[in-house]
Amino acid sequence: MGDRVRWLTADEQHAWRSFLRLNDRLRGRLSRLMSTESNVSAADFGVLVELTDAPDGRRRILDLARALEWEKSRMSHHIARMVKRGLVVRDECAEDGRGAFVVITEEGCAAIEAAAPRHVEAVRELFLDHVTPAELRMLAQLSDRVVEKLDEDPA
Repeated sequence: MGDRVRWLTADEQHAWRSFLRLNDRLRGRLSRLMSTESNVSAADFGVLVELTDAPDGRRRILDLARALEWEKSRMSHHIARMVKRGLVVRDECAEDGRGAFVVITEEGCAAIEAAAPRHVEAVRELFLDHVTPAELRMLAQLSDRVVEKLDEDPA
């Protein structure tokens, strides 16, 4: 890292900590709402969204883990729980035998369809209703820029 640490200025530290608080509180509140008002957890919802966005509702398990920024073991354990509940199935990869696909089931499709309206309502109530369209565009630009840099070096 070098000999010289680039310590955060007061403004930088305030912005960083505010961002972390915002992220933590939004995720926590959304997670509690999803758990109490639907049959899917926030983690389930994230997996199901990734699968519904994928062609044929299937993704390699490692690609799914990367997309959600989860470790392989967390993904494997969570998928096993979702399989038991009938939301997804594991489908071994016949082409190369190296891994497995996770495939959304009819029950998984029904679960996300039932949960999505409340999720969208909560996103509006907790976040979108409190920012202007200009602020939203700026946040999207900032987020895209940072994600692009993170994707250049996916540690």
